[in-house]
Amino acid sequence: MLGKEKIVRLLVRLSTPAIIGMMVQALYNLVDAVFVGRGVGTLGIGGITVSFPIMMIIMAFAQTIGIGGASIISRRKGEGNEEGEAYTFGNMVLLSLMISFTILIIGLFLMVPILKLFGATETLLPSAMEYFSVIIFGTPLLSFTMSANNAARAEGNAKVAMGTMLVGAVLNIILDPVFIFGLGMGVKGAAVATVISQGASALFLFIYFRSGKSEIRVGTKYLRLRWPIVKEIFAVGASAFARAAAGSIMAALVNNTLARYGGDTAIAAFGIIFRIVHFVFMPIMGITQGLQPILGFNYGAKQYGRVKQSFNLAIISATVYGLVFFIIIISIPRTIFGAFSRDPELLSVGTTALRYMVLMLPLIGFQVVGSGLFQALGKAIEALVLSLSRQVLILIPMVIVLPLLFGITGVWLSFPFSDALSFIITLFLVIAQMRKLAPAGKGDLTTIYEGDTAGAEV
Repeated sequence: MLGKEKIVRLLVRLSTPAIIGMMVQALYNLVDAVFVGRGVGTLGIGGITVSFPIMMIIMAFAQTIGIGGASIISRRKGEGNEEGEAYTFGNMVLLSLMISFTILIIGLFLMVPILKLFGATETLLPSAMEYFSVIIFGTPLLSFTMSANNAARAEGNAKVAMGTMLVGAVLNIILDPVFIFGLGMGVKGAAVATVISQGASALFLFIYFRSGKSEIRVGTKYLRLRWPIVKEIFAVGASAFARAAAGSIMAALVNNTLARYGGDTAIAAFGIIFRIVHFVFMPIMGITQGLQPILGFNYGAKQYGRVKQSFNLAIISATVYGLVFFIIIISIPRTIFGAFSRDPELLSVGTTALRYMVLMLPLIGFQVVGSGLFQALGKAIEALVLSLSRQVLILIPMVIVLPLLFGITGVWLSFPFSDALSFIITLFLVIAQMRKLAPAGKGDLTTIYEGDTAGAEV
């Protein structure tokens, strides 16, 4: 399928489940904020906002293992190396559990200083502790789910990956009002609902891999760490870790900067905006995740024409999608923000910030898909540079400098400036990589819809 089916049909088949699953997953983050905002208030949203960067660190490790391992599985599948697939998956499972339990222990013992480091003010700390003291117990479940889900997607089973996210997200949306309002647990209720949902997703994947429906072999003999595999997982997945960890560092820096220039209300506004942008961002990630098995397989099979075709189609799709959501958000920002809170001050600050932060949204698709290209091809250095460019090399310095010149507005302006510059960097690296592949020929945009099954071999 990955090497012969028409590119358009193949990308739709693999991306659509990922897009649906990730949008539903992102939707429950939005619903979480809506329920907390309406049930607890601005301080509740602020407490969750402070905790979120810490969860991003946890997800960074899981994504490192998941994306790095998935890239190896796709290429081993393209080479016909079933034993290599099995050992890669076994190493993914072991690494995710080892790292997640280590994080769990550290989080429990150093909770207060960690929360303060990530921007908790004295007024936000109680809500943040209430939420984080529960959500940290879901770390092993989240890590296993993200790693195993990437493995399922790498073998071309996008429906299972979608099902995993749907199970967790739908259950979370159902349980949120039960625990927050029905049982009167407030912020802690949101955390309990999330951990239960993570457990359901992990169980769903465990049953799938143990049922024999997966093409990847599973068994205790494959649960042995192999240094070459571990090294390659972290080399390829380093860009994913850099992006997620950088996002965490960025969020912590923004939280602390906003505490200085805007206070708790500004932090809560950023938390809501982060979830809105995350919701828009997820389908682009879904397109990229659907694309990566195609790129990895055909690159391994030396069908470079198909690599170009699929990449070009993904770029077009992600850019159009980003443009559509940009138009929607820029047209009705107050209406969107009003769903989360009736606090007049929060609405005023949030509406202004949202308009600034999405100015370069149409360019993000190219940057994300471009980074996904290098991950899928096993180009660790390029993928790492692209992951670092937006949220470390550019955004962090701007978050430090621009507020000195423009106050709180400088924080919001840092995001579109960073998006524009990272787009330029991605463009140069992608052009250079495409020139290294086969001559344009059947990889051109004009032949995306032809469905050439042979590709251009070198």
